[in-house]
Amino acid sequence: MPAMSLYIPPFCQLHPEPAPLHLAGGQLVRASFDAAQLVAEDFSRCAIESVRGVAKRQGEYLAGRLCAREALRRLYGQALVPGRDEDGVPLWPNGMVGSITHGAGQAAAIVASSQQWRGLGLDLEKQLSAERAAKLAGEILTPAELQRAAGLDAQAFAQLVTLTFSLKESLFKALYPLVLQRFYFHDAELIEHGASDARLRLLLDLHQEWPAGSELHGRYAEFDGYLLSLVAIPAR
Repeated sequence: MPAMSLYIPPFCQLHPEPAPLHLAGGQLVRASFDAAQLVAEDFSRCAIESVRGVAKRQGEYLAGRLCAREALRRLYGQALVPGRDEDGVPLWPNGMVGSITHGAGQAAAIVASSQQWRGLGLDLEKQLSAERAAKLAGEILTPAELQRAAGLDAQAFAQLVTLTFSLKESLFKALYPLVLQRFYFHDAELIEHGASDARLRLLLDLHQEWPAGSELHGRYAEFDGYLLSLVAIPAR
């Protein structure tokens, strides 16, 4: 994987402040972007292969890859850009694991050594409104999770739905490359969360190493109306 340009197009801005989440031995980079300002030449100027789709899709993809490039530069010493497989899953340099996320004008990427971490799942979400959360809750929360959420006011319930959605997305991103088996929102549950940490439990057998009942650790941070979550699986 060759070294790439360090050019940052005007549509995207990498944030210099510390990332809202920290992973030992890893690097996390966040950016904000405006897809409406993306121009066709931005991909070639960054030496990043373009993708098909509307401006929103192209802007999300390029902003995510720019975050990944900077994270790899900080960690690996070279500005590398991950490729992608037939399913669009990022292909990281040998010895590295990572995850990319984007949405609602924000993007982020995290990378680490595979000697320290086997799988990483990163997800960024804009906080759901109370109305939107109420509509989506049944798709995202299991019956047990809904029961535990009974009695929350509308705003607290919306925050819980956002958190549960994001953590389950991160869980899938972290585990799928290891088990190569798809699973869905009702196949895991959020069983506990504090100010920045959470525990999730699998409700189905994914692998002999991750049977139903397996618990995994997650972490999260809230900033500027967004929520960023991470599930990191340590190396054996």
